[in-house]
Amino acid sequence: MIIETKKTLANVLSHFRDATIGFVPTMGALHQGHLSLMQRCRENSIRVASIFVNPTQFNNKNDFENYPQSFDTDVEMLTSAGCDFIFAPSVEEMYAEEDNRVIYFGQLDKVMEGQYRPGHFNGVAQIICKLFDIVNPNKAYFGEKDFQQVAIIRHLVSKMNYQTEIVSCPIVREADGLAMSSRNILLTPQQRQSASIISRALFAAKEKTGTMPLAELKRWVIEQIDNTAEMKTEYFEIVDRNTLEAAVEYKKDSLQGCIAAYAGKVRLIDNIRL
Repeated sequence: MIIETKKTLANVLSHFRDATIGFVPTMGALHQGHLSLMQRCRENSIRVASIFVNPTQFNNKNDFENYPQSFDTDVEMLTSAGCDFIFAPSVEEMYAEEDNRVIYFGQLDKVMEGQYRPGHFNGVAQIICKLFDIVNPNKAYFGEKDFQQVAIIRHLVSKMNYQTEIVSCPIVREADGLAMSSRNILLTPQQRQSASIISRALFAAKEKTGTMPLAELKRWVIEQIDNTAEMKTEYFEIVDRNTLEAAVEYKKDSLQGCIAAYAGKVRLIDNIRL
């Protein structure tokens, strides 16, 4: 069932408050990574997904306007995966009034994605608050490819006192290791081939962790990316998994390597536990 207004969705879900409600927020252009979230969501009695390209989390207007969309295919995929209700509002429906809320995340949104995409996480927080206020899910599912976003949302849920469990799900990868992303369809064949260096470099870094200083390991990963045709690293950081603070020395089972890189003009992110 496709629902386009907040009022209708709230009314429909009001009949299921004795059941468990699972929620998968998406921006559409779905792939197997999204479907893996819906598969996990099937542990709930009622499964809800949203398809909404949220303008407030894009600091680049062209990126927003060029974001891939495939609504009919998305609906078919979600329905086949067991989704009961698909919330597909318009921008006007979600932002009938301008949202000027600024949410403080401490240092979580000052590094990596927050540094290179100012305002991005505040936009994410705005739309998550709007969606959670309507759906009020027992559990919400997010992919670990957006590692920093998951940390931000966990903080948001605690700060805003939402009674929602945040379930993070493993990265789903293509056969050559590239993390599945809606943006992958924007890659040319050459860029698509080159982009696989991202995951190869990360997996190699995992094997090297603990055998060399972290600063040297960071340089090595960046060199692997930048020496590949059409590839350019925006950042590669090794951070504490919980605080996202830059790590200066190796600590077993506490580090995450997070990367953003361009294949041509297409921006891709990935991460790995080191």
